[in-house]
Amino acid sequence: MDHHPSTDPARSGDSESPLLEPRRTPGVTPSGDYDFSNYRRSGVSRTLGVFIFSSRWLQAPLYIGLIIAQLIYVVVFLVDLWHLITDVYHNIDHLDENSIMLSVLGLIDVVMIANLLIMVIMGGYQIFVSKLGVNEHPDEPDWLHHVNANVLKVKLAISIISISSIHLLATFIKAGNIGSEDSAYTWEGVMAQVIIHMAFIVSAVALQWIDNKSHHGEPSGGRKKRGRKESVESH
Repeated sequence: MDHHPSTDPARSGDSESPLLEPRRTPGVTPSGDYDFSNYRRSGVSRTLGVFIFSSRWLQAPLYIGLIIAQLIYVVVFLVDLWHLITDVYHNIDHLDENSIMLSVLGLIDVVMIANLLIMVIMGGYQIFVSKLGVNEHPDEPDWLHHVNANVLKVKLAISIISISSIHLLATFIKAGNIGSEDSAYTWEGVMAQVIIHMAFIVSAVALQWIDNKSHHGEPSGGRKKRGRKESVESH
């Protein structure tokens, strides 16, 4: 009587049977990495994970509020521009260059803050809430392709430095008669503003250094992960 080998999966090699049964804990590959191919999470764990992941949409109203704030800045810009136009029109015979320069710096300040809002709205939403889904749009900003938390921090720091530079330049223009009795500025106040501006610069340099260090170690980590993946596939 001929004996045929059993084709029952349950009676096949003992090394295969554990892979056919769902595990409550992830396995470990020969390379030391975790194997989630046959890992099954509990219903409570999956429900809690989906709930926590969905909580990111709580930030959506915050970004909508920033869009409204940007609209307010548009109104402020138009009002300041109208005041500049009317002042030049009524004083066309004796224009004050410093006054015009301060008004223009105020307009630039509003624009820089609007740019800061755009970066926070688009970058923050893309990182923490959901993808914008504008990959094929011709007007998509270049920095949105590689935006992450570190890049966004550096860009925000640079924007804050630009805004601080505008305010510092306006202070230098207004403080022409510093030291006199009718001056609204003091040496201590100007120096404090300079020190704050330098603190912004140091913070931006530190953030850029941290970002460079994190990218410096990224390729080796990527190669290590790819090596582990190839090792798992070969096994």
